[in-house]
Amino acid sequence: MEPEGGGRSLAFRALQNRSHEKTKLRKRKSTLYVSAQDQSRRRGDLLGENIYLVLFTIALRIFNCFLVQTSFVPDEYWQSLEVAHHMVFNYGYMTWEWTERLRGYTYPLIFASIYKILHLLGKDSVQLLFFCQLCSWFTWYCCTRTLTNTMETDLTVIALFYYPLEGSKSKNSVKYSSLVALAFIIRPTAIIPWMPLLFKHFWQEQRKTDLILHYFLPVGFVTLSLSLIIDRVFFGQWTLVQFNFLKFNVLQNLGTFYGSHPWHWYFSQGFPVVLGTHLPFFIHGCFLAPKKYQILLVTVVWTLIIYSMLGHKEFRFIYPVLPFCMVFCGYSLAHLKTWKKPALSFLFLSNMFLALYTGLVHQRGTLDVMSHIQKACHNSPNKSSASVFIMMPCHSTPYYSHVHCPLPMRFLQCPPDLTGKSQYLDEADTFYLNPLIWLHKELPDDASLPTYLIIFNVLEEEISTFLISRNYERTAVFFHTHLPEGRTGSHIYVYERKLKWGNQQKMKF
Repeated sequence: MEPEGGGRSLAFRALQNRSHEKTKLRKRKSTLYVSAQDQSRRRGDLLGENIYLVLFTIALRIFNCFLVQTSFVPDEYWQSLEVAHHMVFNYGYMTWEWTERLRGYTYPLIFASIYKILHLLGKDSVQLLFFCQLCSWFTWYCCTRTLTNTMETDLTVIALFYYPLEGSKSKNSVKYSSLVALAFIIRPTAIIPWMPLLFKHFWQEQRKTDLILHYFLPVGFVTLSLSLIIDRVFFGQWTLVQFNFLKFNVLQNLGTFYGSHPWHWYFSQGFPVVLGTHLPFFIHGCFLAPKKYQILLVTVVWTLIIYSMLGHKEFRFIYPVLPFCMVFCGYSLAHLKTWKKPALSFLFLSNMFLALYTGLVHQRGTLDVMSHIQKACHNSPNKSSASVFIMMPCHSTPYYSHVHCPLPMRFLQCPPDLTGKSQYLDEADTFYLNPLIWLHKELPDDASLPTYLIIFNVLEEEISTFLISRNYERTAVFFHTHLPEGRTGSHIYVYERKLKWGNQQKMKF
């Protein structure tokens, strides 16, 4: 039997041997234990943490660019592509907004730059021009999407511009204030949804003076100076188009010339239609979203109230609030349990059907007919001998940006009255009062008759005697919409003048 001291010695040696063995520590997966280098690498990743979601949205955006074969509103062509075409190729039509200097050249310059490169390379075919329009839209989307990769990732859809305000850190001020300034330069009314967000950021910032002097004012000065220089180059004189735009649409409220709605229209019709099948999920999400997202709801309501004060209202004016609304829809879907899959299926199917219908079917005739004119122009041996008259509601179709051929063309114009005359009627309204009398007055002889007349089918019967007497024959028909309304018909007809001696006259405009 060993003495007691020997037992203690053996125990001590055993304990000493254990201390020399390597101790295995449990690896923790918490982000608190991630090295600073890994965290900075993760934050600096171009696509962010949700790489698969970003790649999916990019792929969906590309697919959508090539899917859409329809038109929505005239401004998508007349205030961007048509202007860019005129800037580069020196022919095209500049609407009254440009003669009155209500629009700036900063946005069309994006498209014009690509057009100019193709023109210098001798590759300015209409197909490449159209493809580059898609690329420009896609590039703009990617640039704005890249700025959102540091946002929280617990929601499926997050508002694009909200992330710089989270935490109210000045280091993000340059990023989002640049976006605000650029949006204001392109469309001055874009400042409306930004005002509550900027106010929140300013209120939470401790160094308010530094925020204004070191971030807001320098960014605003640089952006506005750039806009002034660009417009000075193309207008030929110093012009503050943002002031002119606000003066026309807000102070003078002349936009009501193009229609007006009651004050509650956005709340009773506009907003529900824009949200569509997302509306119940938005309402549900408003009760579930955390308190920190209340500023987004305030922004939505604020924007609707401000736009409701203007007489002229359109669905597209309130599109900027959609990203904010999707935050609440995301919270609604995230908290659904039993009904989550049916809800997602309902949203997918309903929106997919609407997307396919509006992108492939509804209002496609105005694009198809201009493709037809483009082919006719390029196949014509003598382009100066042919001419086109578009007898449809003004700005119904794209123009030279889609034809890309110096073919003499004319359409019924509808500029607002800027002189204050009473009982003012534009050319389009005068035409539709009595189309037959107007045609005999404006096109009195063979020398004034165009080669092609483009009309909606609802006008055909009313001017049939003129078409017959002037030897016009219908040569093409294009479907436009299942929902004709007023002066807009379901189909578009192309009438071509057929002369017995085969010599078509050029129309004098």
